[in-house]
Amino acid sequence: MRALVVRFDIQDADAARRFDELTEEAVVAITAHEPGTLVYATHAVHGEPLARVFYEVYADDDAFAAHEAAAHVVAFHARKDPLLSRPPRVEHLTPQRTKGGPA
Repeated sequence: MRALVVRFDIQDADAARRFDELTEEAVVAITAHEPGTLVYATHAVHGEPLARVFYEVYADDDAFAAHEAAAHVVAFHARKDPLLSRPPRVEHLTPQRTKGGPA
């Protein structure tokens, strides 16, 4: 299993609206085409209207590689990058004890 958290800091309110639209499109495609993506949860950050956090869980390294190579993900990255105020912060996780999530 492979898990990660990604934080995105967005330039302004208009960019945040567009980022959310792009995210919605990406999640639809991920849901339809990525059986190895077990969790792809996107969040707005309470009290920080220009921040978003994604929590992602993949069945294994191959599923993560397939996700990163998928055309819809490549397009999402290219289209969201100009909307950000800084590069995303990515933290790769080692899953441990869990309630209600992947074990």
